[in-house]
Amino acid sequence: MTSAVSAEGFEVLATHDLGGFGDGMQVLRYEDLVYVGHHGVSRKGTSILDVSDIRSPKLVRQLPAPEHTHTHKVQIADGLLLVNHETFPMGVTPDGPVSTGLAVYSLNDPADPVQVGFWDVGGRGVHRVVYTGGRYAYLSATPEGFNDRIWMVADLADPSSPREAGRWWWPGQHIAADEPETWPTGSRYAAHHALVRGDFAFLGYDDANLVVLDISQLDRPVKVGGLRWDGGSTHTCLPLGDRDVVAVTDEQVKDGPDAPERTIRLLDVSDPRSPTVISKIQPPDPSWAVPGARFGAHNLHENRPGSYVSETLIFATYFSAGLRVYDVEDAQSPREVAHWVGVPAAGKPAAAANDLFVGSDGLVYVTDRVGGGLAILAPSRELATLMEERAAR
Repeated sequence: MTSAVSAEGFEVLATHDLGGFGDGMQVLRYEDLVYVGHHGVSRKGTSILDVSDIRSPKLVRQLPAPEHTHTHKVQIADGLLLVNHETFPMGVTPDGPVSTGLAVYSLNDPADPVQVGFWDVGGRGVHRVVYTGGRYAYLSATPEGFNDRIWMVADLADPSSPREAGRWWWPGQHIAADEPETWPTGSRYAAHHALVRGDFAFLGYDDANLVVLDISQLDRPVKVGGLRWDGGSTHTCLPLGDRDVVAVTDEQVKDGPDAPERTIRLLDVSDPRSPTVISKIQPPDPSWAVPGARFGAHNLHENRPGSYVSETLIFATYFSAGLRVYDVEDAQSPREVAHWVGVPAAGKPAAAANDLFVGSDGLVYVTDRVGGGLAILAPSRELATLMEERAAR
């Protein structure tokens, strides 16, 4: 990402190639540092950049990915950095010893994390983590004995010795217990991650789409609702503050213009036990769909405490169609209000905007998973004004 192929509402402040290892995945800012997880092909794990001079970010440290794993997710809160360990390449059985689970780092020196704990989940390990502080972290993982990812809760009361506090899986996933499959042939039912509002966790479950869990007793999560629609690979289910609306992305996992549509829906969860679809957001122009690249929805900015938070503006990465910003104040008629598409890395047909983070100051950090590294964007005056008006108070 050196500039933009197309932009409306954003200016590029800076880019960084992550030391030539540009397979950027999850990104978060903490104080004057930005943490970027790597997809894994570069064999880097986590990059840490100093952004005290926002127009001149500097790489201060890169943690490697342990052998046979990738560590492509980062979560930061309460002085802790949480990093997943998952077997890599995905779908390939490692030919050597592998340690899979959740690594816990102390950020006493934020530029020099020190590992203080590890939860060995076993199996294929941890895929994604949600942690915004406190005692518990929520994650998806494939522990030993399961066919695919399930939802789990980690207890971090003692960060040096994390332990399991709860789990939920779709019936049929526990193959070690000889559970029979309970999903349609050819479908994949697997947890991605859940975002929580009150006693409910809104969990993307791939081809099962949305699963709603009652987590009032964390050690015994209970499925109380769900919703299926025409689309699979459900990824992020974001409750929009106190509104009874959840924004949901279906992740594009296929390349090319002939891939099935994967977009964003807005759901009515006024009764979490019986959600309904309010609307489907119109995808970007199909000219962004090119051979050899993914075109479809992926991540949302998740309104983390301390970041930019809005109930009516959502920020989404759309792979080859870049960053997209939608006004969803009228959930029945959502509209795009800004976008930015980065320049592809050398030899790539398109950039692949993977993840994003929006700071409380309105700056947006976007990663490109196929070599483009990190871009830092500033909203235009018009967009900044809209963001200020729509910020949660």
